[in-house]
Order: sequence, then C-alpha cells, then structure tokens
Amino acid sequence: MSTSTQLTHAINEGDSFERFFECWLVEQNQHLDELVSASKEVDAADQEALRPLVKRVVQHYEHYYVAKARWGETDILAMLSPSWRSSLEDAFLWIGGWRPSMAFHLLYSKSGLQLEARLHELMQGLRSDDLSDLSAAQLQQVDALQKETIRKEQEITEKLAEQQETVADASMVELAHAMTEGMGGDEGQSRVDAALAPKQDGLAEILHMADELRLDTLKKVIDILTPMQAVHYLIAAAALHLRIHEWGKKRDARLAQNVSTTHKSDEDSA
Repeated sequence: MSTSTQLTHAINEGDSFERFFECWLVEQNQHLDELVSASKEVDAADQEALRPLVKRVVQHYEHYYVAKARWGETDILAMLSPSWRSSLEDAFLWIGGWRPSMAFHLLYSKSGLQLEARLHELMQGLRSDDLSDLSAAQLQQVDALQKETIRKEQEITEKLAEQQETVADASMVELAHAMTEGMGGDEGQSRVDAALAPKQDGLAEILHMADELRLDTLKKVIDILTPMQAVHYLIAAAALHLRIHEWGKKRDARLAQNVSTTHKSDEDSA
C-alpha cells in the first residue's frame, strides 16, 4: 500500500489525529532511510533518478497538511495546541507548526556544515553536488524567497494577534460578567458557544494560511535545488524533526518519572 493510500485509509477510518501523526512519523523515518541511501548510492551524473523519491517525500508532507485540515474542522484548538507533541516542540511552535522562515535557516545551516566538510575539495575545483555547492543564481532565488516568506509570515502573525485580542472584546467581557452573576444552564452554554464560534473560525482560517505558507515554502525551496541537493535538504529536515520529537518525548518522560518518584517519596515520608 502506498503512503498516500495508507494515510487516506487512516483518515477514512476516523482514527484520532494523534494516531495518524504517529503513523506519519514512522513513514517519515522510512523516507529518511531511503533519502540517506539515495544520497550515498545514486551517482551525481544520474540525479534525475532522484526526482521520484523527492516527489514522494514532498507528497508525504502534503498528505500531512490535508489530514491536519480535515481534523481541524472538528477541533481547531487541538491543532493549535497539539497534545501529541512534546513540551520541547511546543516551545518552538508557530501557529501549530514550524515557522516557515525556519526552512531557510535549515538550508543555510546544512549548507555551511557541508561546505566546511568539503572545503578542501571545493578549493581544488571539485564539485560536491550537495548543499555546499549552491550557485550564485540559486542563492539569489533563495534570498528573494526568504524575503517574501518573512513578509507573509509577519502578515499572518499580525492577523493572529488581532484574532487573539478579540477574546477581550465587549461581547466576551459582557458574557463573562453575566456568567459570573449566575447565568448558566442551557442558555449560558448556548451563549458561550455562539460567542466562541466565530473566534474559532477565525483561528481556523489563520491556521490554514500558516500551513499553506509552510508547505508552499518547502516546495519552493525544493524547486530551487537540484535533485541531489533536494535529497540532502530533505534529509536535514526529516532528521531535525524526528530527533527533536524524540528528545522532547524522552525529556517529558524523565520529568514525569521524577515527579512520580518525588511524590512517592513524600508519601513514604508522611
């Protein structure tokens, strides 16, 4: 079964997004192995052979955002504060995901590391065909895309700020007062739902814009790169994502264990 079929099957079965995300991570790890193997086995002269793999990996990201949008229709707040991510990942989230401009920091970081590792070869005039070998034209394209992405990112951030401020608008303050004064029951809940609905709709629209920019930025960066460079870039992206998720989950587990141990010790001492 292809990745696309697997993910579509998961959506149709009505699994939780957390379960979907776990399966998606497993598939991302499989893609990482394929990308690493391809970077070592495919000859630079035969880069066109890498295009199907690059396309499949990008489609994997597309399926993630399709699924996220579907589940977001049911619970937008869960998509913005995902319980399936670690506290480490939460600290670096921007509107429920990675900040689009981070794609350029990743590119420059990986390019710099590969440049440092192959500096001697490059000084001898040898080509590396990885991210250390970005041309002047490519760098100009990346710079222009980065500026455009940052501008759009700032616009979305401003929209989010405006939306967040609506939580203290007159209707919310009046409703909070009414509920504090004793209004409750079905009438109270109905008014709360009616007041929150447009705010959640606004958040859903902003999340859609953010996810659209994330995916669009990834695709445009890939389009600038050669197939071999795209493979190296996707390796860096997947490795960073998977390792941060792994480190964060382990950290949360250690903290939970420490809390549990401390609590037990306090009970034994009582």
